[in-house]
Amino acid sequence: MATASATPGAPRSINDLKQLLFFDAKVKVAGIDVDGVLRGKFMSKDKFLGAVASEGFGFCSVIFGWDMHDSVYTRELAISNKENGYCDIMASIDLSTFRRIPWENNVPFFLVSFFDPKTSAPICADPRGVLRKVVDNAAARDLECISGVEFEYFNFKETPESVAQKGFTRLQPLTPGMHGYSLLRTQLNQEYFHALFDESLKFGIDIEGHHTETGPGVLETALAYTSAMRIADNAILYKFLAKSVGLKHGVLPSFMAKPWGNLPGCSGHVHVSLKDKEGRNAFSLSEADRDHGRANAAFEDTRYLSQIGEHFLAGVLDGLPDVMPMLVPTINGYKRLVGGEAFWAPNAVTYGYDSRAASIRIISPPSVPPSATRLEVRVPGADMNPYFALSAIFQLGMRGITKQLELTIPPISTHQSYPARKEVVSLPSSLEDATNAMMRPDSIAREVFGDDFVDHFGATREHEVRLWNAAVTNWEVERYLELA
Repeated sequence: MATASATPGAPRSINDLKQLLFFDAKVKVAGIDVDGVLRGKFMSKDKFLGAVASEGFGFCSVIFGWDMHDSVYTRELAISNKENGYCDIMASIDLSTFRRIPWENNVPFFLVSFFDPKTSAPICADPRGVLRKVVDNAAARDLECISGVEFEYFNFKETPESVAQKGFTRLQPLTPGMHGYSLLRTQLNQEYFHALFDESLKFGIDIEGHHTETGPGVLETALAYTSAMRIADNAILYKFLAKSVGLKHGVLPSFMAKPWGNLPGCSGHVHVSLKDKEGRNAFSLSEADRDHGRANAAFEDTRYLSQIGEHFLAGVLDGLPDVMPMLVPTINGYKRLVGGEAFWAPNAVTYGYDSRAASIRIISPPSVPPSATRLEVRVPGADMNPYFALSAIFQLGMRGITKQLELTIPPISTHQSYPARKEVVSLPSSLEDATNAMMRPDSIAREVFGDDFVDHFGATREHEVRLWNAAVTNWEVERYLELA
């Protein structure tokens, strides 16, 4: 069945699907691993239709047993291991995700979700399954999770072969200089620049904005607001699209959070709100309060945010330090946060009205219409897994609503000197610290996501930390080789 987040033209029945694929011989399918890497394959049309008619098809569980470079995790985990023979799990095809890939001769494409073949329970670490549970939790309270995502990303005049030959050094930016919002720089490589936008529309990914960002060869693309599941699909597929289109134009886009130490990093800002059962923005005020704001607001900064919105904000702030690996999942991602407010990459439990220095920016009247009231979570980098990032934000927000949590810290605007504020809680400064916080027995992450997910995902982050701790970097060699 098609869902509220279904793409245009998604089939509603097997008969619709057969007609849709009448002239096709093959179908591409893909699921997502914990690192946000698409794992998929081509299927013959007959095999695909047979899988749709049944419970799905077998997919090797090793995608949850190895990292982004296909190295088996240091510590074997429950989903896929030697003991169970890296057995198959069940991949269930989501017909609501139908698209055609325009740069691959319009081959039909569908996303899958993963289930245990014995119990039919969702795989605890499947990103789409985790977000689906969060969305269903909100729906049980007659609320719909709505979101938008912005990506910043460096672009290089390179190929996978050339960067490997160069040892990932001396990479050539697509354009020189710092040219944020430049109309001039988009004239260079304009075929690639326009193809990103145009192919996205053909691929069912609506774009709100597309421009240059500060940094050599940096672009920013804002994906249009829609349901949480649809925007997560759009976000993961936009990365796939950008890399695919880049290959055709001799460009290598990178969503790495911090490629260069002396330049701003690449953000993956997430905008969130809730829609009530009447279709209204649950974060906006009632008609009676819209002129002067809410009298019982905790602070002036939340005057034009509804009580539900304030509880949601309090929930996110309360749990933010315990879910950081879901927002910033890589070693490199924390390098982006080191610069903190100097690079508009907040690294503390802060919020504020229309403040890009805060971790959570309140966007509300008077700067926007009431219907556009929302929160912008500015902590994630472009390397985030959007399913986990959205899951963390909405699940913490719903916890805030359920517990009717109150704001216990003032907004960032009440302080003249941001770095000097003693009451500010800093976010974890490394993946190791963040993972330790998430995996604590009493962490809020365990409360809202359960032990199975935290134990699996946390162990995958511990694997990243082990690899990093064992690595010898160029910085170390240059610093210590001669003088140590």
